[in-house]
Amino acid sequence: MNKAVKVRGLRKEYPGHTAVGGIDLDIEQGEVFALLGPNGAGKTTTVEILEGHRKRTKGEVDVLGEDPGTAGRAWRARLGIVLQTANDAAELTVAETVRHFARYYPNPRDTDEVIEKVGLTEKAGARVKSLSGGQRRRVDVALGIIGRPELVFLDEPTTGFDPAARRQFWELIRSLAREGTTILLTTHYLDEAEALADRVAVITRGAIVAEGTPQTLGGRATAEATVRWADEHGAHLERTHFPAKLIRELSADGREPSELTVHRPTLEETYLDLIGEAR
Repeated sequence: MNKAVKVRGLRKEYPGHTAVGGIDLDIEQGEVFALLGPNGAGKTTTVEILEGHRKRTKGEVDVLGEDPGTAGRAWRARLGIVLQTANDAAELTVAETVRHFARYYPNPRDTDEVIEKVGLTEKAGARVKSLSGGQRRRVDVALGIIGRPELVFLDEPTTGFDPAARRQFWELIRSLAREGTTILLTTHYLDEAEALADRVAVITRGAIVAEGTPQTLGGRATAEATVRWADEHGAHLERTHFPAKLIRELSADGREPSELTVHRPTLEETYLDLIGEAR
């Protein structure tokens, strides 16, 4: 696969403070990549450098084959950016807003198609100011994808969504990924990263401390499991790297243990361990 993003030795320094301290990062074309980290970790700075909105101090950055620091309008038209907060044209209707932004791109998607994709067909004639928070967020996404971007940046896309709206939004992201769009997602919701991302990276204090699939991040897949069960002697707990073997041994005499559970570290537990160790 070709790389949509390639970063080597990226640094962003301010007087008396290093926001990003020399990170390396690769994102493949068509991949959904989640960048996780606490507030102030360097996520936003990194993403803004990739978007071409902030200058770096040092390092090499290649996004869709160009340096964001010097790339022009044609390159920017290949990106879609959905900010955490956006100032919209509240007096315009949904259709008017999307149609207006479509004019900025050389080969935009069909307006009605985009409005349908983000689930706002029934609200196409409604003024943006009349929409709920979740519906306004969908307008933001419509504006982010109207130009047929090859790479979409999503900054905390479901903040404030109710559970049903979040699941609907996830399906929209999956549909974009199925079309081959590369997506860089920042989120504080670990279940969102686990549901959507092909790979994740954890950044804290300006450094990437772990990278991998949601299932393998920080050694999750091979981490020690906690096995709990009960028998005639009471409740038991044992930690092991081989839970299946332990369960077979428990059942060797023909008696099945009751209340049997096997627990490996969740993505959230692994994430909290990683940022805790880095502090």
